[in-house]
Amino acid sequence: MTTAERLRDTAVTVAGLGVSGVPAAKALHALGARVTVVNAGAGDAQRAQAAELEALGITVRLGDGDTLPAGTGLVVTTPGWKPASPLFAAAAAAGVEVWGDVELAWRLRGPGAAPWLAVTGTNGKTTTTRMLASILTAAGLRTAAVGNIGVSLLDVVLGEREYDVLAVELSSYQLHWAPGIRPHSAVVLNLAPDHLDWHGSMAAYTADKGRIFHGNQVACVYNTADKETERLVREADVAEGCRAIGFTLGAPGLSEFGVVDGILVDRAFVEDRAHRAQELAETADVRPPAPHNIANALAAAALARAYGVEPAAVREGLRAFRPDAHRIAEVATVDGVRWVDDSKATNTHAAQASLTAYDPVVWLAGGLAKGAVFDELAAAAAPRLRAAVLFGADRALIREALARHAPQVPVTELERTDTGAMSEAVAAARGLARPGDTVLLAPACASMDMFDNYNQRGDMFADAVRALAAGPAGAAAQDAAARDTH
Repeated sequence: MTTAERLRDTAVTVAGLGVSGVPAAKALHALGARVTVVNAGAGDAQRAQAAELEALGITVRLGDGDTLPAGTGLVVTTPGWKPASPLFAAAAAAGVEVWGDVELAWRLRGPGAAPWLAVTGTNGKTTTTRMLASILTAAGLRTAAVGNIGVSLLDVVLGEREYDVLAVELSSYQLHWAPGIRPHSAVVLNLAPDHLDWHGSMAAYTADKGRIFHGNQVACVYNTADKETERLVREADVAEGCRAIGFTLGAPGLSEFGVVDGILVDRAFVEDRAHRAQELAETADVRPPAPHNIANALAAAALARAYGVEPAAVREGLRAFRPDAHRIAEVATVDGVRWVDDSKATNTHAAQASLTAYDPVVWLAGGLAKGAVFDELAAAAAPRLRAAVLFGADRALIREALARHAPQVPVTELERTDTGAMSEAVAAARGLARPGDTVLLAPACASMDMFDNYNQRGDMFADAVRALAAGPAGAAAQDAAARDTH
């Protein structure tokens, strides 16, 4: 019996609305399932989504995310719901399976469906997935960047468009609820503490990331600088003949990708790899050529080569790729000072990678720490820091870490906690920076204490920098805008 046949006339509970729940509910309804959506929130956005679904004949229960509807035969959950939620405890007690929307998409794939090249890691997932899609496109393949990147896998799997191969970004949340997926090849880019409030421990978080390797057909790609990613490969239950492929910023060993004299090379998918390597691209082909972004490019290249892509397409795809906004994006150079927006650096691991790319740095940081500690980051950054400008709810945690590990670094702490604080941060950084310095927004924290999201945080930084570049008139306009936010 196919999954589609099994779902017909089955009572399925969808846990959550949002960008994943709505497509899941629609897809299940179209397959003939009897769908009930439960959602804890009941705000305007949720009511609008509920109305859309109810018009199709789907039952929606707002304001109650804990109770399992009677007769439920399957639960399909959106990624954000924690494993400890009462709904899942009730499902377990009733012997009801819980699938994520990714698991559902995998099971609904038809015969001859496009294989998945899957990407996960604490940082760099989206960039690597988009790089991979760019390389696959350059190779003439029909592809798309999907999954956690914002494009519903269900929409792609059930849509009419045909694909040769998919570049699939998967979060730890999605992997937790996707035990059955079997990618063609996959990579874990890196591992650092993140989302521990959801997973409960670093061990649980790491184990969920490692699910991406189980059942791999051709290659499990790991980061040689992160031994935990290699351990996950060793422990994975893979298809016979599946290979472990490392990537490194240094010269590659056997079955690795690496860098030699500014050249990205493949010493894995070549004949006589004991004695030769294949040139793929130059580091200058990667934008921006920061070390952690070179690592992303190597990982993307490894997955593409595992799929059989020719070297020329790797170079062409990397040259064509443009990073998304707020990822180590250079905003402007003003009076010899470079201003860089990496608002997407929402945890310590990402911020440390960003700081490694510049020297000397005036560092803008702060926000919601999400339980993070900053001692390792402060110690690593200390030799590069000209100064630091701190803002946000948990700025004191960073200040205290800098005091312990970089007491020589001048620190400016902003008490203002509305969005206008960004203009003050830029003004403070201008007074601290010298020609040749980089002012780097790499907050190491989430943004929701002061901003809607990291995009708004980065936009406000860029606006303040551009006003600075525009001279006195621009600065006066920016000051006026900041005052209006009080």
